[in-house]
Amino acid sequence: MKSVVVTGVSTGIGWGATKVLTKAGFHVFGSVRKEADAQRLKQEFGERFTPLLFDVTDVAAVKRGADEVRAALKGKTLFGLVNNAGIAVSGPLLELPLDEFRQQMEVNVTGPLIVTQAFAPLLGADTSLKGAPGRIVNISSVGGKQAAPFVGPYSASKYALEGLSESLRRELLLFGIDVIIIGPGAVKTQIWAKAEEVDITPYLNSPYYPSLVKFRTFFLKSAKTGLTPERLGRAILKALTVKNPKVRYAVVRQRLQNWTIPQLLPKRFVDRLIGRNVGLLKP
Repeated sequence: MKSVVVTGVSTGIGWGATKVLTKAGFHVFGSVRKEADAQRLKQEFGERFTPLLFDVTDVAAVKRGADEVRAALKGKTLFGLVNNAGIAVSGPLLELPLDEFRQQMEVNVTGPLIVTQAFAPLLGADTSLKGAPGRIVNISSVGGKQAAPFVGPYSASKYALEGLSESLRRELLLFGIDVIIIGPGAVKTQIWAKAEEVDITPYLNSPYYPSLVKFRTFFLKSAKTGLTPERLGRAILKALTVKNPKVRYAVVRQRLQNWTIPQLLPKRFVDRLIGRNVGLLKP
């Protein structure tokens, strides 16, 4: 049975990937931070799932997880690694607490690198292992190519992950390990459901407050009509198994409207369009 490591599987895209991969016959080693989630997922996915308890920013814990997987593989290579775990920090950049920005980058950028360094030997960087080299799938976002106001920390982290992925893909040519990006649009996950709970009253006296209210309303509507985690799971399965994968997959609802056209439009035009829609144009 082929094995895949997926980070952040308690809910959302990671959970969807685990569901799809286990049904397709893979064994999934999935990272969670809470023992309760580990037990719940073991009951849900059965013998094809093994929980790994670690936070992606904890180097020692991630290494322990890699050691556990190495022991289970018994000298064979790991088929795939899916760097999915992440958080979303929002707020106007000029007024954002810097500790929140640092945390965003630590989890969404440094975290995937920590995990990749720990598991790359199992994917084939350790040439003593038997089997073909594995693949890495990094979960980015439309926000890694098209930045929006008030989610600057999240977009910055995903832009960084895109660059990190491209550099890794070229460096890992040495070992035959491929790196593929999946950039989804809105997905029905807890990461965005929590946006409704975000307290924006600290910005009540900010000149950005009226625009923040408008943007959050728009953002929550998009999240509620987003793709299912299982849809992203199927995209991850394809990226891991297709013979000649693309370097990047944009998995977006209403692709023409939400991906293709915005990529083609002049940036200044998009600036004005967004500014008008959320009230950011100077009077």
